[in-house]
Amino acid sequence: MVAATPSFGPTRQRRVIPEKDSIMSDSLTLPAAAVQVPKVRSSDPTDEPRLVKVVLIGLAPVFFALFLVLPLASVFVTALGKGIGAYWDGLSNDDALSAIRLTLLIALIAVPLNLVFGVAASWAIARFDFKGKSVLTTLIDLPFSVSPVIAGMTFLLIFGRQGPLWDWLDANNLRIVFALPGLVLATVFVTFPFVARELIPLMQAQGSEEEEAARVLGASGWQVFTRVTLPKIKWGLLYGVILCNARAMGEFGAVSVVSGHIRGETNTLPLHVEIEYNDYHTVGAFAAASILALLALATLGLKLWAERKLAQDKAARRIEATET
Repeated sequence: MVAATPSFGPTRQRRVIPEKDSIMSDSLTLPAAAVQVPKVRSSDPTDEPRLVKVVLIGLAPVFFALFLVLPLASVFVTALGKGIGAYWDGLSNDDALSAIRLTLLIALIAVPLNLVFGVAASWAIARFDFKGKSVLTTLIDLPFSVSPVIAGMTFLLIFGRQGPLWDWLDANNLRIVFALPGLVLATVFVTFPFVARELIPLMQAQGSEEEEAARVLGASGWQVFTRVTLPKIKWGLLYGVILCNARAMGEFGAVSVVSGHIRGETNTLPLHVEIEYNDYHTVGAFAAASILALLALATLGLKLWAERKLAQDKAARRIEATET
């Protein structure tokens, strides 16, 4: 006989408690359609929504067309509106030819003066420490902060009939304002920052190690400049000269004050455009304006070419520095 197992009360079923990991895994198991992965925004700060990109890219050519292409095209359309003959007559009369010659003469005088000043000032500021260095740097930027008309008024008050130098100038039969010297002074003032402002950061970035090495090897100051410094800054110098020449030929405000608007004598090309337009000589005014527009386009092309050359020169020097 088999002995019966004693029973001490009602039989209870043992409860099985699932492990914690299995509970979590079951609760996180969801259908694939219910799982939504949030979109992570790109960390690129230049990444913008497509609509913003389309609007900005679309506005750029519209702005370019309205404010550059359309005015430029209107100048040539109006200048040639009555035919090539009328266009040529507007450029070949005595007043127009005199204005063109005077503009070129002023540029031929002012640009070399600014070239010499710009190279000397940039050399002094980039290579030496001296008292008044910050003052010189500030004075170079002065034409950028002073209106050209105010600059012309200053020359007029100094060299005009009411100025302190008028008696001496009149006694020696010298004329500054309302003559070529005044036009040159005004043009030099408004254009002299361009060359210096291009060369100063360039020369500071290049350093003076090569010049110092040349001096140690016995080179003279002129040899150091012509054989070491000038080849390094030639493209930056050309870039500054291009900008300086463009501003010299297109200057209006300061030149207008000191010129006196004497036809055939003190009218530059921009002043000639104003006078012709005010006299209702539309074709002549726009014909002269087309010369300035062509000058602007040529300057833009030369500027881009000089920028490319300067960038190539910097890249080549950077490669040489890493190799050595």
